[in-house]
Amino acid sequence: MKKFFKILLVFFIVIFLVIVIAMIAVGKKYHYEKSIVINAPVEKVWQNVNSMKAVNSWSPFMDYDKNMKQTYSGVSGQIGDTYHWSGNEQAGEGEEKITALEPNKKSSINIRFIKPFEASADADVLLEPQGNATKVTWTFDTEMNYPMNLMKLTMDSQMDKDFGKGLQKLKEIAEK
Repeated sequence: MKKFFKILLVFFIVIFLVIVIAMIAVGKKYHYEKSIVINAPVEKVWQNVNSMKAVNSWSPFMDYDKNMKQTYSGVSGQIGDTYHWSGNEQAGEGEEKITALEPNKKSSINIRFIKPFEASADADVLLEPQGNATKVTWTFDTEMNYPMNLMKLTMDSQMDKDFGKGLQKLKEIAEK
């Protein structure tokens, strides 16, 4: 019996060390980006990314809770334009604020998650003219504490799904 407990102890120590090494190897910083080409001039696409209300017209995260409480503050389309949401368990609660605007080039947003856990991230929507079309790149950057950083191992697939859905909806809106 004593030998069994020693083997069990060694097993748990090895598992613990593997998890610690994985957390360190994965790191804390997370970056994701996805692009799409929209068949519309940059000025038309810009109208759909330069305010929180415009972004929410194509944001895939609005689908998480159709009854989400939403409030806007600040001047729409200006730095400080802010959107606060509170929804079901999937949507959670948080706030997004425009932190930088470069007309027809870039919209930067700081995201602060409040529930189900506290975190923050930065997102950019970058516009690049390509003839009569516009390449749109949506980026997301955050830093995740240990052991939450292990979520990074599965985040890309969910981000790809959500960002793909949002960019496709933006394309549909901008190409009308």
